[in-house]
Order: sequence, then C-alpha cells, then structure tokens
Amino acid sequence: MTESAVSFKCRGDSLVGILHRPDQPQQRGVLFVVGGGPQYRSGGHRQLTLWSRRLCSEGFPVFRFDYRGMGDSKGQFVGFEGIHDDIEAAIDQFFETVPELKEVVLWGECDASSAILFYAHRDTRAKGIVLLNPWVRTQAGEAKTILRFYYLQRIMQPSFWRKVFSFRFNPFASVLSVLKLMRQSRTSKADSAQISNHGIGEVIQRHGSLPERLLLGLTRFQGPVMLVLSGRDLIAREFDDLMNGSDAWQDELRRKPATRHDLPESDHTFSSAAQRDQVVGWGVDWLRSW
Repeated sequence: MTESAVSFKCRGDSLVGILHRPDQPQQRGVLFVVGGGPQYRSGGHRQLTLWSRRLCSEGFPVFRFDYRGMGDSKGQFVGFEGIHDDIEAAIDQFFETVPELKEVVLWGECDASSAILFYAHRDTRAKGIVLLNPWVRTQAGEAKTILRFYYLQRIMQPSFWRKVFSFRFNPFASVLSVLKLMRQSRTSKADSAQISNHGIGEVIQRHGSLPERLLLGLTRFQGPVMLVLSGRDLIAREFDDLMNGSDAWQDELRRKPATRHDLPESDHTFSSAAQRDQVVGWGVDWLRSW
C-alpha cells in the first residue's frame, strides 16, 4: 500500500489530503472528516493516521484531508455546519484518484459526526456513516448531562469528601453552580418542533435546534450506520440522553441498519492504544458486514 499527499480545490481554495491506497483497492472506501475541535488530518493522538493505515491494510482505500482554514489547507474556517463543499470536493478527488471506487463511507468524531449527518443524504456515493460521540450540544442538554453524570458521580468519590473535611470545599459556590445548571436544564423545551422531511438531497437549513436538524439528516440518510459512544465522555452522554428521551431518534435508528458499540472506560478521543484499536476493529468488521 502507498501513502501520498494530494492537493485539490474547493471553491478556489487549495486543500491538502493524504491518500492511503492498497495495492488492490476494494470498491468501498473510507473518507475521514476531521472533528473534535481545531484539529487537522492526523486527528487527536494521530488516530486518523493510524486508523487509515489499519483500514488500508485490510484493503480499504482511505482519504483524510484538511478542510478550508485548517491544517495545510487554504481559505477560511467556516465551522462544522459549513463544510458541505469541502466534503464534496474531497469525495470528488477520492474517486478521481482511486478509479476502482464505487462508494464511500464517511467517518467522523464529535462535530465531524454532526457534519456527516448534515451531508451524507445529499451524496449518492455516500453509502454508510460512522458516528463517534456525536455532537448534539444544547444549553439544556449540557446542563442536564453535567448534573446527572458529573455532580452525581463527584459526590460518590472519596476525593470529594476529603476536600469537604479538609475545609477546601466551598459549598456556597457549588450550590450556586447546581442551581444555575438546574435553571438551564429547564430553559429549552424538548426538541419537539416539526421539521419537514421533504427535500431529500437538499441542504438542511439552520432552522430549529441542532438535535432536530441532525435527526432530520439521519432520517434522510438511508444507509447503514455505525455508532460508537464513550463511557467517560459528557458529549457522548448528552447524545445518549437525547436518544433515550426521544422516540423519534430511537425509531429512526431501529428503522435502518444501525450498529451501536459502547466503550465504558473510553474518553472522548479514544486516547489509549487499546481504545483506538477496539474502535477500528469494530470498523473493519462493520465495513465487511454489508
């Protein structure tokens, strides 16, 4: 297999990507969309580089790239909700460089998962999606998650009580913080607005909450989904709470071929070698299963 740097255009700006090409490429390739904040094509802990090499060793061609304004690519960073053109340009380049390709799987973590849900239904070449700890952040959702998973777990830890009995704990400030979070958890109504599912293939407009629009993207996408959630990550817990409290999310994931994996001891970025290897191992099995 080979690794080569590729330069391509997106709306006049030069973008940079890395192509991982097996000697005998399969017809299904993987496009990594970078997420998790201001990162570039290597990913946190170089995981995208390492995952790409593993997938390529299994025969899957892989392309990872810097979208506009990130890494070595030119242009202005527009945020995860504005990278439709970047993903499309990367897929165009991927298919041009690997003519054996017939379809592509979009793989992303955190806000890259959200960008994938906005985009995947619009491109018939995208046949599957991998979502790692999807970003569905709302003020109310964040507050509920912190109250449930941070404060509840904190009072069960011996270090918390050592701090209390050593008089290094400020109960007044903590009570104020909890009360603020309780108010925030009630400020947003449940995501109940009705968003039309018409216009499959069209851009999802920025109307309604982020979870509503992501659900619309999931509803419009008809292919297989692999979902991975970390146990030690508030972003993953917020997504899990959203899903558990929403019949619409549950119904949609039941309706399509969806595979869920949970890593109870994993952090947000799968930072250990064991966590990273487990995720890509699941990915290889999933890619071969359909």
